[in-house]
Amino acid sequence: MVGRGRRLGIAALVVASLGLALAIGGFACLRTAYGASTVGGSSMSPTYERGDRVFWEHVDGSEVRRGDVVMFRAPESYGVLDGLLMKRVIGVGGDRVVCCAHVGSRERVTVNGRPVEEPYVRGGDADGAHKPYDVTVPRGRLFLLGDYRANSQDSRFHLDEQDGTVSADAVRGRVAGDRTAPALLLAFTLVGGVLVLTGIGLGIGAWAVRRRRPVQVPPAPWPVRPV
Repeated sequence: MVGRGRRLGIAALVVASLGLALAIGGFACLRTAYGASTVGGSSMSPTYERGDRVFWEHVDGSEVRRGDVVMFRAPESYGVLDGLLMKRVIGVGGDRVVCCAHVGSRERVTVNGRPVEEPYVRGGDADGAHKPYDVTVPRGRLFLLGDYRANSQDSRFHLDEQDGTVSADAVRGRVAGDRTAPALLLAFTLVGGVLVLTGIGLGIGAWAVRRRRPVQVPPAPWPVRPV
């Protein structure tokens, strides 16, 4: 019994230690490298629908590029008291963003004189608000639009404030198109938690085995001769 209890105790220690390392490491990496949010509106439809769960990697605003979807702290003029907004970067510092140019039968946003291919916009409508603008984005700022142009409060409606641009410093992260990395980190955290619980279970089993007394065989009521 003592030997079995010792083996169970060692197994409990190994499994629990491995689980703890996985759980703490995975959770720490997930919290440090990524954030998670639930989409609260339809301004980024059809790319992201209301209720979708998204992961975003913590990056500096200077790292984002045209076409990236970012999470940012909105200026006071947006009327958002708390939380983050999600929009797509159309122009970065130095870009000239104009709406809209007719290319064939379609209206297109142009950046530095070139029509932008935007397969992500809802219904192929790159304008949406029929509100023309011609903006040169200041350095250190971003021009942001939603993918649902007919239903998005974005840079177009704040042109009287820094031409509608948002400071790159307001960016908190870039939405991860590939969820593999955060999903793996989350899986490591969950597996680690399961291993910790398994180790605790083994430890309880080891304690129970060590506490168990060996069964005492009562002596025979008459002499027994060896055969």
